[in-house]
Amino acid sequence: PTAISLKAGCELFLRYTTRTSALELEDFTTAKKRLIERGNQFADTSIRARATIAELGARFIRPGCVLLLHGHSRVVLALLQRAVASDINFSVIVTEGRPDGTGKSMARALDALGVPVTMVLDSGVAYALERVDLVLVGAEGVVENGGVINKLGTYQIALCAKSLNKPFYVAAESYKFARLYPLNQQDLPVEHKPLDVGPLLPRNVTIDNPSRDYTPPSCINLLVTDLGVLTPAAVSDELIQLYV
Repeated sequence: PTAISLKAGCELFLRYTTRTSALELEDFTTAKKRLIERGNQFADTSIRARATIAELGARFIRPGCVLLLHGHSRVVLALLQRAVASDINFSVIVTEGRPDGTGKSMARALDALGVPVTMVLDSGVAYALERVDLVLVGAEGVVENGGVINKLGTYQIALCAKSLNKPFYVAAESYKFARLYPLNQQDLPVEHKPLDVGPLLPRNVTIDNPSRDYTPPSCINLLVTDLGVLTPAAVSDELIQLYV
């Protein structure tokens, strides 16, 4: 898990496990037992979340359609596995996903499922989108306004998809709903990944390689979650329910 999804998951876990009248009891053994029960319930719900998303999201994949993926998302892979199990024939275009090569690992996983896969450079997204029917990505975090924080490059893909009127869908578990409200890219927590550009770059050139970016809700059509298929505007209401 990333720092954002881990923090959001831990906050929800604490909120869920402590939301019990057992904590007001003087009997510590009973209170402890109730906390463990609530914790196990939260874990079971989290495990089922991916299967629920796969069931809901597979309905958006039509026979013969072409999907564009960015990054290696376990919930996106589970969704596509469900589509394959339902005998839906589709093909996928994956981005290379530099610098950590997540597109390569996703391509290998899809190839093992028998899904036709094409890889494009990260800079070739706009070129490839002409033959794409929909874009599907995961998320490190879903923020209060319905936007998402995800692997660097997600935002530019969303902008291209919106320009070409291609649906942009996000698959994410509800425990990734975070109480964050970024207004721009500078509001994100700073995290950089190493990038080797070779020995020929002049020493005085600075490399800026953030690991993630923020995609605003205006670029997102739908979010497929274990709480249902949501519009970005519905996320704030769901967040309130999660923390009430």
